[in-house]
Amino acid sequence: MDYNNEPPKIVFEGEEFQRPQSFQTPTPKIVQLVIKYSGGTVKDERQANYVLIGFVVVAIVVSFFLFFSGGSDTSRTLQENFENKPQFLP
Repeated sequence: MDYNNEPPKIVFEGEEFQRPQSFQTPTPKIVQLVIKYSGGTVKDERQANYVLIGFVVVAIVVSFFLFFSGGSDTSRTLQENFENKPQFLP
């Protein structure tokens, strides 16, 4: 009887399973394009990843700027245009 509450160990005879050799994942296509079209400025995958992260940050900042600043000025301008035109007056 097993007093430690451990399951019995099973040992198989024959071939033992080997862990697969670690492999390096292929470089993503977008990273390859950044390296290729950088003109030699970006030399490796790590630098290309930093460039892509920077691009995403700039795109998000520009999107927020356009989203939050564009709406209020445009609505006032349209309202002023409708008020000052005689064809839109009742």
